[in-house]
Amino acid sequence: MEYRKLGRTDMEASVYCLGTMLFNLAKTHGDSLKQLDMAVDHGINFIDVAEMYPVNPLTAETAGDSERVIGEWLQNSGKRNDVIIATKISGAGYINVRNGAPISRATITEAVESSLKRLKTDYIDIYQLHWPNRGSFHFRKYWEFDASDQIKAEIVDNTLEILQTLQECVDAGKIRHIGLSNDSAWGTMQFLNIAEAHGLPRVVTMQNEYSLINRLYDTDMAELSHNEDVGLITYSPLAAGLLTGKYSGDVTPAGSRRSQNDNLGGRMTTASRDACDAYVAVAQKHGIDPVHMALTFCVERPFMASVIIGASNLAQLEHLLKGVDLRLSTECNANILEVFRKYPQPM
Repeated sequence: MEYRKLGRTDMEASVYCLGTMLFNLAKTHGDSLKQLDMAVDHGINFIDVAEMYPVNPLTAETAGDSERVIGEWLQNSGKRNDVIIATKISGAGYINVRNGAPISRATITEAVESSLKRLKTDYIDIYQLHWPNRGSFHFRKYWEFDASDQIKAEIVDNTLEILQTLQECVDAGKIRHIGLSNDSAWGTMQFLNIAEAHGLPRVVTMQNEYSLINRLYDTDMAELSHNEDVGLITYSPLAAGLLTGKYSGDVTPAGSRRSQNDNLGGRMTTASRDACDAYVAVAQKHGIDPVHMALTFCVERPFMASVIIGASNLAQLEHLLKGVDLRLSTECNANILEVFRKYPQPM
């Protein structure tokens, strides 16, 4: 397992991060604990969660369960100092957590204490803002995204309040570092500039979606990552399963994510199915499992800090881990580029 330094910190995280958004106390409790054991046994030292998890479905009753599962594992395993824990505070509009209140001094203070309690730990290694208060073009909102109603002065004031509150959490030993999620190059630079001007915590990571069929990060954000030392922690590197090939022919396997969410969060389109079929063909040409090719492509991107892998069950995680040492050939990357030129943003 390869490890990479996160931002300008002394933390070295595995290039694969265990995603836990499917960890559910009522439905997957025992399996989830075994997934944590398996991941750590394979060298993964990075675990990502959020206060709103689990998903499928997202409910007020289950919010926080994923953190509770991790907390139980941390308590029973005694491995708190062996892993990096990243969690997230929900933001404006998500009604199941604090009735959709935006991120502020009050909500951060409450959310940090609640996460620490559920995680059964004294500190959080990376505390992330799940999405910005001003809105985001992520989650397929880029088709109609409009920033013209934003008021910069209000955004700057809110950013300063957030950073000052996070500084208080750092000073109290409750969090070590901060990260962003579902944000833009402009938004990230506001955090970086304000932090530098006021001596406040510096963003170390960005968690945005990235995969063979969602490469929005390749331009502005990639440049920011390089010059500002803010690496990407990518979620959905398999595009919610599209890149595995299991939906080829527009089928819906029983028990799959698509059986619960028909368009896979806006990812399932005619163009995306065609693109994924083309990428699966590239993998087959080179004798590679399509899952492993898609994940390795992400790992090898120059701005990548870590790639989140999530599994519905233990067997699925075991399969994902079989590809951690794969490297793509020059010819394989050339064939991937050919498909990318044909389907640059198919969803």
